[in-house]
Amino acid sequence: MPIYEYSCPKCGKRFDARRAMKDADAPIACPVCGAENAKRGLSLFYAAGSNGALKGAGGSSSCASCTSSSCASCGGH
Repeated sequence: MPIYEYSCPKCGKRFDARRAMKDADAPIACPVCGAENAKRGLSLFYAAGSNGALKGAGGSSSCASCTSSSCASCGGH
């Protein structure tokens, strides 16, 4: 099951919840104040490619000096 991030508009607490995908947007109570209208946030992630280059959300390269659209054409860095 995926882990989703939520924030409470009443107290501002940010928390994670492990829920089925079908329940991702269903109401969930804040664990601090009990308000039932916590909102799901946008979760970011990264994954390492096969050549070790880090890919962020959206698939962009983490190499700030690279101007190529593909890490393979940058010489493997």
